[in-house]
Amino acid sequence: MRAGVWAIMAAWFCCAGAAVAQEEAALLARGRSLVEGVAACGNCHTPKGPDGELPGMALAGGLVIEEPGLFRAVVPNITPDEETGLGRWTDAQVALAIREGRRPDGSLIGPPMPIELYRGIADRDLAAMVVYLRSVPAVRNAVAGSSAYQMPLPPTYGPAVGRVPLPADTAVARGAYLAGPVGHCIECHTPTGPGGGRDWSRTGAGGPPLATPFGPVVPRNITPSRRDGIGGWSDDDIRRAVSEGIAPDGRRLAPPMAYPYYARMRRAELDDLVAYLRSLPATP
Repeated sequence: MRAGVWAIMAAWFCCAGAAVAQEEAALLARGRSLVEGVAACGNCHTPKGPDGELPGMALAGGLVIEEPGLFRAVVPNITPDEETGLGRWTDAQVALAIREGRRPDGSLIGPPMPIELYRGIADRDLAAMVVYLRSVPAVRNAVAGSSAYQMPLPPTYGPAVGRVPLPADTAVARGAYLAGPVGHCIECHTPTGPGGGRDWSRTGAGGPPLATPFGPVVPRNITPSRRDGIGGWSDDDIRRAVSEGIAPDGRRLAPPMAYPYYARMRRAELDDLVAYLRSLPATP
């Protein structure tokens, strides 16, 4: 009888252990698909050279992003290095920094981190991103300098975020989630309002000029307006522009759109994104 009980307990522990390992693997895979895909974290957090991203420096920080008159941001190292990265942060601290813009010392993370949108990242996806960031190689890279803001930062981005579920299972809802909280497309492609924040009543109608190493870039209108937006583009045109950086007329589109990352998006994700963009009001 006792041997039978032990056998049952051993089998239960084996099943429980297998379930935990399966869940970890699922989170890791999801985190990789987000960080290395539509979220494109390395677009800012991986240092660049003349030929693109520096080898062996994935997510090691150091890139300087400037918006004249607004801010000069030095992008941090988010690898698990204990001295120069996030190695000494707890999972909860990493999650809080991503979704609420708060460092362990209580200080606020400023732009270009789109915290207003990241507050909508679902709990499971946030956990997946943390698991993946823990898995990448630790790179020792002490980021020099510090960020400076001419624009006022808020004391907080809002109350503590509660439970955030995954989006409703419709193409438009999934696409809105990708374009908003995860991929933050609408952060760049939406005009600013009188107070300097995004004018969400005109979501997707084109953003203010961005200063880049290649010169100023103006994020275009991505609403279905036929005159000013992408209303005359086919679904294939939109998918190609996002994942390959090629306009319908064959022109190569400019950075900072993260085309090498978006190229890893699944066809279903691109289809959802198209459905969402088609659903926006056609805004001039």
